[in-house]
Amino acid sequence: MAYYRSVGSVPPKRHTQHRDPAGNLYYEELMGEEGFSSDSSLLYHRHIPSAIVDARSWQLPDHATTPNSPLLPRHLVLPSLFEDAAVATIDIVTGRRLILGNADVRISYVVAGAVSPLYRNATGDECVYLESGSARVETVFGAIDVAQGDYLIVPRATTHRWVPVGAESVKAYCIEANSHIAPAHRYLSKYGQLLEHAPYCERDLRSAAAPHTVEDEGPVEVYLKHRDPRAPGGLAGTVHTVPNHPFDVVGWDGCLYPYAFNVADYEPITGRIHQPPPVHQVFEGQNFVICNFVPRKVDYHPLSIPVPYYHSNVDSDEVMFYCGGDYEARRGSGIGQGSISLHPGGHSHGPQPGAYERSIGVQFFDELAVMIDTFRPLELGEGGVASDDGRYAWSWSGGRQAGAEES
Repeated sequence: MAYYRSVGSVPPKRHTQHRDPAGNLYYEELMGEEGFSSDSSLLYHRHIPSAIVDARSWQLPDHATTPNSPLLPRHLVLPSLFEDAAVATIDIVTGRRLILGNADVRISYVVAGAVSPLYRNATGDECVYLESGSARVETVFGAIDVAQGDYLIVPRATTHRWVPVGAESVKAYCIEANSHIAPAHRYLSKYGQLLEHAPYCERDLRSAAAPHTVEDEGPVEVYLKHRDPRAPGGLAGTVHTVPNHPFDVVGWDGCLYPYAFNVADYEPITGRIHQPPPVHQVFEGQNFVICNFVPRKVDYHPLSIPVPYYHSNVDSDEVMFYCGGDYEARRGSGIGQGSISLHPGGHSHGPQPGAYERSIGVQFFDELAVMIDTFRPLELGEGGVASDDGRYAWSWSGGRQAGAEES
């Protein structure tokens, strides 16, 4: 995020001495992308940030995937994954269940009530959408309070932990990239400022207002997700024991840091006729985009059909997470709050039977959904397999033909 911020105590000149009141040097850490050639921030620690005193393996949640074969559109009922779970003991990091994934992105879901361990994802940026609940996310950059409707962007290798707040459990839709996640390129100037036609701007973004400094407390463990080509999904886990708490930063500045954005601050782009999905884009990563469909005035041409036209995703898989309102185009399919629809490339999809006619004359859609389009096929994680309703593929034709082979 190329938007400069300075928080806490930093020296006037970078890479120069910065001392505490007793005269001790702070330790400067550059956290940067693409080998010193892209966005970065400088953090000033009270202790050496490289120090570790022990390490052990961490058994990650199941990251294995299976192909979407035979190729089918699918309805995944995510709430069913945690119906009988002891949510108070589950945390947002270790409790995630993998729904869908490919070499570029992994999509997980979790319902949690416990504080997570300190966590660092070294494989890519994370974008976590809060379906419900609230939490304080403590990071080396400071703390950010998040609640229902918030996206939280966490840059790769940012040490952080999730602390649920209040009695309600946190339902989180977790998008993990193998790259970086940023605002849609079409909305940015060549220097990284959000442009006038963008549906949101820097004023809508929230980041830490002050350092979140934990007094000397150690040793502590930091859970690390990293790459390992021999492991399932190419991922492995390690736990580093560090001698001092990593939240020892007294100040930082730069253009790389976690930030939150609430979907209610997204200003939808509408038109006289139906607008294509790219106008709903909010973020992007390598080989995938993130869009949101928000409550909005719909098409106002006198002959318009407000629901989407049928379309064939020849270059992408489309994943819709339904997280509020009533998604008109899917009515009658069984999809509800917390559902996912997967429409794979090669299958022509669109509104359910009857939605075309019902939408004519409608002036407003009260719907909320997060969409991910990927440009490589998605496979099903264990959570995707477990939550598949097995019926959605036949919802446009009224049912499966008798005698058809089982998938």
